[in-house]
Amino acid sequence: MTTTALAGLVMVLLIFVTLAFGFPIGLSIGMGSFAALYIIMPKQASLIVAAQKMFQSVNSFSLLAIPFFVLAGNLMNSGGIARRLVGCAKLVAHRLPGALAQTNIVANMLFGAMSGSGVAAAVAMGGILGPMEKEEGYSDEYTAVCNIASGPTGMMIPPSNIMIVYSTVAGSVSIAALFMAGYVPGILWGLGCMIVAGVMAKKRGYVSTERYDFKFVMKTLWEGIPSLLMIVIVIGGILGGVFTATEGSAIAVVYSLVLSFIYKNVKLKDLPLIIWSSVKTTAVIEYLVCVSGIMGYVMTKTGIPALVANALLDMTSNKYLILLIMNIILLVVGCFMDPTPAVLIFTPIFLPIVQTWGMSAVHFGLMMVMNLCVGTLTPPVGAILFAGCRTHKVKIEQIIGMLLPFFIVILASLLLVTYVPWFTMAIPQALELV
Repeated sequence: MTTTALAGLVMVLLIFVTLAFGFPIGLSIGMGSFAALYIIMPKQASLIVAAQKMFQSVNSFSLLAIPFFVLAGNLMNSGGIARRLVGCAKLVAHRLPGALAQTNIVANMLFGAMSGSGVAAAVAMGGILGPMEKEEGYSDEYTAVCNIASGPTGMMIPPSNIMIVYSTVAGSVSIAALFMAGYVPGILWGLGCMIVAGVMAKKRGYVSTERYDFKFVMKTLWEGIPSLLMIVIVIGGILGGVFTATEGSAIAVVYSLVLSFIYKNVKLKDLPLIIWSSVKTTAVIEYLVCVSGIMGYVMTKTGIPALVANALLDMTSNKYLILLIMNIILLVVGCFMDPTPAVLIFTPIFLPIVQTWGMSAVHFGLMMVMNLCVGTLTPPVGAILFAGCRTHKVKIEQIIGMLLPFFIVILASLLLVTYVPWFTMAIPQALELV
């Protein structure tokens, strides 16, 4: 066995063994990658290269958008913006079966479209709408599954932190194109959840008779439009070339802060805690990007991406079958790994393969993100699943069966996104972003 092959084997084994023993994913990647680097080159050189790769991986203007979007999401959650978005969502969904649950799904799509976080959306909307749904006689289990299943839409509808990470790893992929490509898959996911929620609501007798008069509608829109305008300002500014995604994220923070002060839900004394929470979230993401820089270098040196590509191509040359295999791998990986490290690990492995037959990096990016979003709903990691269960005070075993119909429509949407490029490429191509 050559030295480079040994290094690659050591890295893979060390990462999986440490994960099996419960090590944090960032530590596992860092330990495995540095051990492999130590085998490939002399001790002093390995330290220098490791430091260089860690610095280079985060020395990106695009990645600066992540802490700003995280902070903007936390400000919206604390500043009363989430509650006003719920009001706007009710106008859309109030006449549908299971109106409050439908409102929850629409509100997750709206809030996620601003915060970029599925967990934040599920916690915020579950906390606001959960008690209201209980008063209307909805069961805790039904309320929880509708909220949890629709939570990941915020990771696809822009702005999306995971898309920013993907654009950095994939190399020179337009963030604006990725953002625009996320709208149709995100809305497709949300509409699928609304259909399932409606069928469940009819079976349970959750039929709404509520009607809103013109005065109430105008009042709700008047209160909600300033919050909704943030989407127009940030995404419109990015598309119009007025500012970059990073500059747009900073504008989102300023806008959220001003609205929070106007609504009088955030005071100066609250800011240190909000900022500290944002710092902790950002630090985890940036650390993962740092150690992935070493891992990416080792993977290139050891030829792991080429080995995986050759193994897949030896199995079949049918691109549709290869995409199916990739989907299955990513779905399984998503069950055990958060989206950020999964994107960092598998993008350099899978992207070169799909590009050999001309698949767009934007299309593949949405396919990968959507796959990994499914993992946020499944144990044992399932961040949105666990956060939603805590918010609604239900146990996973109580709702896992009820989630199955949602999984069916979500996986059907994933297949459409995978095999029909129109669902991801139509908007970016119409806007001449690709």
